[in-house]
Amino acid sequence: MALGRQGAVQEALLIGWHEMPSAPGHVFYDRLNAVLDEAGFDREVEALCAPHYASGAGRPSIPPGRYFRMLFVGYFEGLDSERGIAWRCADSLSLRQFLKLGTSAAVPDHSTLSRTRGRLPLEVHDAVFALVLGLLSARGLVRGRRLGVDASTLEANAAMRSIIRHEDGAGWQAMLGELARASGLATPSADQLRQFDRTRTGKRVSNADWVSPVDPEARITRLKDGRTRLAYKPEHAVDLDSGAILAAAVHPGDAGDTRTLETTLEIAASNLETVELAPKPEAPAEVVADKGYHSREVLKRLEEGAWTTRIAEPARRTVLRWHGDDEARRAVYANRRRLLSGIARVALVLRAVLCERTFAHVLDRGGLRRSWLRGRENVAKRYRMHVAAYNLGLIMRVLFGAGTPRAAADLGLIWLAAGDHVRLTLLVVPRTGSVGTAAPAAIIIATVMPDNGTFSTGC
Repeated sequence: MALGRQGAVQEALLIGWHEMPSAPGHVFYDRLNAVLDEAGFDREVEALCAPHYASGAGRPSIPPGRYFRMLFVGYFEGLDSERGIAWRCADSLSLRQFLKLGTSAAVPDHSTLSRTRGRLPLEVHDAVFALVLGLLSARGLVRGRRLGVDASTLEANAAMRSIIRHEDGAGWQAMLGELARASGLATPSADQLRQFDRTRTGKRVSNADWVSPVDPEARITRLKDGRTRLAYKPEHAVDLDSGAILAAAVHPGDAGDTRTLETTLEIAASNLETVELAPKPEAPAEVVADKGYHSREVLKRLEEGAWTTRIAEPARRTVLRWHGDDEARRAVYANRRRLLSGIARVALVLRAVLCERTFAHVLDRGGLRRSWLRGRENVAKRYRMHVAAYNLGLIMRVLFGAGTPRAAADLGLIWLAAGDHVRLTLLVVPRTGSVGTAAPAAIIIATVMPDNGTFSTGC
């Protein structure tokens, strides 16, 4: 075989779209588009967004369905910034097809995403989240009977070195200079200030005294890895029977679990109401949480509503004193009795597994452990759509065996044909030979869906 040499590239004058090269992940996005089109996703989101645009003449915006699809791409591709989403979509023919762009159409710029996000309120993003939840409910992936609640941290787009004092607006460096001069350093250098900051005692920072000028809603928080940063607190309410996220709230980073639990449950109840599964006092749903959510007042208020609590109780070294609050005593003892059952032990294990898994998918694999947006509402809009994409991934995993394009490529899933009632899947399985060499084995799986909507599979 002779050596091949790179020469000048002669571009073709005309080329068909079907002749364009595509990546292995394109099948996943094609199938996801089929799911969205079957539900009339574009038509639904256009109706939701129409009141926020001019009804008369004007330059047309990008289709709302394309805007939300680009935010879904952020989750599936693990991209943390809107600029990265725009670059990735412009660089991929598979994603251009997913966005329903023609061969000569331009991919929306990141500034277009920013303007569209600013135009559409949080309520529209919540409605789109509920729309995706309806797709899960139609496939039996929402039960709404047992909810696990947990929270994590999301680093804000603001640096600790930029914080200023509430009372006089002085920055961190100015405060260090004052402390250094008071300790005997007349004219400290920048290196001396850094060394002084590392070794001084009583180094504590309070949200009551300090604020970020670039993102005033971010709060000084200790992250999961032990670092102290400006952050927000995302909190999930997860369906313990299916793993679907029923609510994804973004709270201030310094808000305690007992302060945010009821707000998250209100969001979950509102979302469940859209799929006619809202809990009621006569048919309450269970709330499963760890001991950080245990509070007398919280248990008392939840006991009076549409929730049954199974919240782990922290160890007590003293005898509980009720001071005449009989309602709190009844709520705490009722919660304690429910924790003694085998059902509670199983539910607490499920909560630990499923809730942590959702944060691993959304924040770590999904690339949203750090936000590039500022303001809690902006962060919440992006976060809602990230979680909606996670829920879409559950549908894809049930229907096609893979919840992300990378998972589809790793499994070797290639859909050969598609129709209303028949789907052929080529599953390439690595097979180890007798001498240790890998020889791939191909299995063709025919999946038939009759008119009743049930699947039957054969090889």
